[in-house]
Amino acid sequence: MSDASSSSRVQPRAGGSPMRWVPSLYFVQGMQFWVVMLIAGLMFKNMGVSNQEIARWTGVLGLAWAIKPLWSPFLELFRSKKRIVVAMQFTGAVCLGAVALVLQSPAFFALTIAVLCLLAYASATHDIACDGLYMASLSAPQQAAYAGWQGAFFNASKFLTLGALIVWAGHLEKSVGVFNAWSTIFCGLAVLLALLASYNAWALPSPASAANAPRSAQAVWQTLQEVIVAFFRKPGIWLAILFIVLFRFAEGQVQTIGPLFLLEKREAGGLGLLTEQIGAIYGGIGTAAFLVGSILGGLFASRLGLKRAMPLLIIAMAVPNMTFAWLAHVRPAVDSGIALPTLLASLPGMPSTLSDIAIAVTIEMFGYGFGFVGMILYIMQAVAPGPFQTAHYALGSGVMQLGFIFSKTISGDLQAALGYEHFFYWTIACGVPALALLVWVKLPGRDGAPAAQSTPAGEGSLA
Repeated sequence: MSDASSSSRVQPRAGGSPMRWVPSLYFVQGMQFWVVMLIAGLMFKNMGVSNQEIARWTGVLGLAWAIKPLWSPFLELFRSKKRIVVAMQFTGAVCLGAVALVLQSPAFFALTIAVLCLLAYASATHDIACDGLYMASLSAPQQAAYAGWQGAFFNASKFLTLGALIVWAGHLEKSVGVFNAWSTIFCGLAVLLALLASYNAWALPSPASAANAPRSAQAVWQTLQEVIVAFFRKPGIWLAILFIVLFRFAEGQVQTIGPLFLLEKREAGGLGLLTEQIGAIYGGIGTAAFLVGSILGGLFASRLGLKRAMPLLIIAMAVPNMTFAWLAHVRPAVDSGIALPTLLASLPGMPSTLSDIAIAVTIEMFGYGFGFVGMILYIMQAVAPGPFQTAHYALGSGVMQLGFIFSKTISGDLQAALGYEHFFYWTIACGVPALALLVWVKLPGRDGAPAAQSTPAGEGSLA
């Protein structure tokens, strides 16, 4: 990133306001991510693919975002981040169109996974260049001022993909069949992304490269080695890595299997919801509950400090596990339920008899959003600080994503072995080790400085 004076010289073709390009840039970032990590699983479930295959292969796709810190420094060798962003967006549009085509093939699953793999790595590369463009184009005060718009439009894409598109897919499945329905959905996504890429090719700024940008791949490789070695030499880093992995161990399993459980036929142990009902629940009140939970979780942690807030944040992460365990035990019938509040009743495809399931998912997503803040703050305040703070935050986030992917990948096999109800009981137990580990993990206090804490002999503490 360039210094404040150079980074404030923004020269977008479409004018000086970041509002001309920040919303479209981060909407695209989110759209590609949610398609790979969420929409693909629901689509495959409706096509008869087993939970084991869905969890295993969508988990593999998620590796792209986990390991992107390894090639992100090399993108600094390119003079124009705008060109990378636009190129990756058009690549994404081509991939989405290709998915629409391969879904009509007898080998649709293998071919779709292959195309989605290309989309995942293009999207991860886009994320790197997109964030770099944002930082290079805006001064520090501008970065803070437009950070809210970043998150708003990233999550707006979740409303589109999990809400409108899933509902649309559900209606199309009834009229043209599952495979034709999803080919139509991906054609629409391809056209939308191509239009957004064309707009961004015109609207995005073209900031000058930073004066201290690396000039050779050898220099980048040397710096990357220094960053990685410094990261693993941090005092207590292995304890921190274990804590990060355990924090998300249950989450990766529940967030993968939970929606599949809602779609699963009742005779197979699921709740038998329709595709459009899943879209209405998750894309509407579910996403809203997650956003509210995230905001309140951040305020809660800032008021108490991470050390005091973390136990409750970990407990909040267990709310989704307990919610799905209750749903799997009670298995509320779709044709029975309490009266639906006005907000829920206004959602398309949401009859009042689904209120119990809708409210349960709302509680689940609120707890998930509230608790997840704890891991972001932990990496930011306890793992990242030091001479390579930005790079170490990226590495810490990569470790977090790897932990999520590991649990996601094994979740299908565990669910098949245990059944839905016992699987969700298992995920509740998976949250206990992270809570127990707090006895040894060093956490910053209210002021952000690491709190004094004794550790067992031989154990280091985080700097």
